[in-house]
Amino acid sequence: MLQILLGAISLGLLWAVMTIGVYITYRILDIADLSVEGSIAMGAAIAASLIYSGMNPFAASSIALFGGMGAGLVTGLLHTKLKIPALLSGILTMIALYSINLRIMGKANLSLLRMDTVYTKFEEFGLNHSSAVILFGLLCVTGVVGILYWFFGTEIGSAIRATGNNSQMARAQGINTNNMIILGLVISNGLVALCGALIAQSQSFADVQMGIGSIVIGLASVIIGEVLFGKKNFFTRLLSLVLGAITYRIIIALVLKMGMPANDLKMFTAITVAIALSLPVFRSYLIPFKKSIKGEL
Repeated sequence: MLQILLGAISLGLLWAVMTIGVYITYRILDIADLSVEGSIAMGAAIAASLIYSGMNPFAASSIALFGGMGAGLVTGLLHTKLKIPALLSGILTMIALYSINLRIMGKANLSLLRMDTVYTKFEEFGLNHSSAVILFGLLCVTGVVGILYWFFGTEIGSAIRATGNNSQMARAQGINTNNMIILGLVISNGLVALCGALIAQSQSFADVQMGIGSIVIGLASVIIGEVLFGKKNFFTRLLSLVLGAITYRIIIALVLKMGMPANDLKMFTAITVAIALSLPVFRSYLIPFKKSIKGEL
């Protein structure tokens, strides 16, 4: 049981990077960006291909991050410059990335067995694979949270947040909202691609279809984090995203342990997200009901 929990925590820390990326578009920019399903596979494809060809895994992961940023740039340009709706822009990028990822890897999947990864250095100190992933994932997540907390406190970061909160007011203040949307999508998809690179190295393979359903996983982690761990300030929100991703992975591990077929995981995740997003509606029904009961008493 302990090994299952350690595996869930290690995977949750890696997915937390993707969750933060989804949060930037979904909560800060108020955009449902489906291009992340292609970006996460792109990050895995780039990192796996470069490591397979002999490149340093840290350099390969960095290039994967920039590859994801390029994908976010394409989505942003489609939306802001060509005036294509944000949802459709993400879908178009996601579809295009499927073919691009196939070209990057040269085939549908690529194995990294017996090759050095970003976790190899930690394993050389005597740590097992799960412990190495947890340690590196913790360092990575800490760095991402720290950098983003600083960045979104700067003038540019505040402009991105203002664009998501009220784009008309932001434009009235002289903010170029189109540039802010593009920048937000670039940062988001870069983080998602980095997550894909780290996951590919953790599981020792990259697959062109590994991004299917990732947007739902990211949303589930965001919702769980906000509901369970709160959203008092921006730093608390970032921490709640990390804890939400870990909690989601622990829930999945426990559900599998209790006997749920692995084929039902996508449906379970979709139902979880639907229920979480519907909570405000349920509360609106419950409040008048509670008032009527109190009136009768």
